[in-house]
Amino acid sequence: MDRVFGSDTIEVIVFPGGFNWPIWVAQENGFFERNNVTVKITPTPNSEFQLTNLIDGKFDIAMTAIDNLIAYMEGQGEAPTTQTPDLVAVMGSDNGFLRLVSVPEVKTYADLKGKEVSVDARTTGYAFVLEKLLEKGGLNFNDVTYVKAGGVLQRLEALLAKKHAATLLISPFEVVAEARGFNRLANAVDVLGHYQGVVAGVRRQWAKENESQIVGFIRGFRAGLDWLYDLANKGEAIAILRKNLPNMAADLAYNAYGILMDPTDGFTRNASIDLEGVRTVLALRRQYGEPQKKLMGPMKYIDLSYYEKATPAR
Repeated sequence: MDRVFGSDTIEVIVFPGGFNWPIWVAQENGFFERNNVTVKITPTPNSEFQLTNLIDGKFDIAMTAIDNLIAYMEGQGEAPTTQTPDLVAVMGSDNGFLRLVSVPEVKTYADLKGKEVSVDARTTGYAFVLEKLLEKGGLNFNDVTYVKAGGVLQRLEALLAKKHAATLLISPFEVVAEARGFNRLANAVDVLGHYQGVVAGVRRQWAKENESQIVGFIRGFRAGLDWLYDLANKGEAIAILRKNLPNMAADLAYNAYGILMDPTDGFTRNASIDLEGVRTVLALRRQYGEPQKKLMGPMKYIDLSYYEKATPAR
C-alpha cells in the first residue's frame, strides 16, 4: 500500500492466517487511514525471524504470542539477538485459537507415544502450551519427539503431508485439517482456562517516539473488530477473508467466521489484554522455561497507556 498524505506507514510483521482478519478489514475499509496511519503487512516464516527483526528495528509492530515477547525479554528466546530486547505489549487480539490436531491415525493422546509433534520454536511461542496439553493427556516429556517446523502455515502443510503426528494449529487452520479427516484432540483454553495469545508487540523506545502511530493502529484495529462482529457485514467479511486466503473454500470460510467471531471464544472484543491469561503464560514459562526464572507479574510486559489513549472517553 502506498503512503497516504498526512499518514505514517507502520511496518507490521504477522504470521499468515485468518487471525489477521481485523487488519485486513481495517485496510479494506480505510479504518487505519482515518486514524492517520498506513499499515504495511509482512508475513513471517517463523517466530525467530519475527522477533529478531522486531528487536533490530526492521519492523515496528509484531502481531505475535505474548510468550515470545516475554521469552526474549527474559533471555529465554529461541534465537540470539544483536541488541538487548526491550519489548512490550500494547494491545491484545485473541486467546491464541490453539487446537491440538493429529493425523487421522492418531485418535488419542496415547496414540502419540513414540511419535513426532511439531512446534514453531522449542522454547517460545506456544511450545509450552503443547507440552502442558500432552502432560495433561498423560504423556511424559520423553514420550514424544519435538520437531521445529516453522510457523502455523508451515506446520499445517507438514501435518497434512503426515511428516509429523500432531501439532498445535491456530484457527481457522484446523478447519482445513478436519475437513480432510484429521483429528482435533484438544482446544487449549478448555485445558488451560484463561490464556493470552496474540498481542501487538513493540520496542519501548519506538513506542515512546511514535505514540500517535500506535494509537492510530489500535483505533483502526478495533474499528476492524467492530465491523467484523456486525452480522450485517458477514458476507463482505467472508469475501475479504477469501481475498486474503484465496485457497480457502467458501464453506470453510463460513466455518471460520463462526469460530473467530464466537462471542465467548473468538477475537477479544475491544482488543484488550487478558491479565489472567498473561498469568497463565507466565506460569507455563516458570514451569518449562530455561534457564528457570522467577519472573515478574504481567505488567512488566505490558504498557496500557497507548490502549487507554486510543479508547474514547465515555
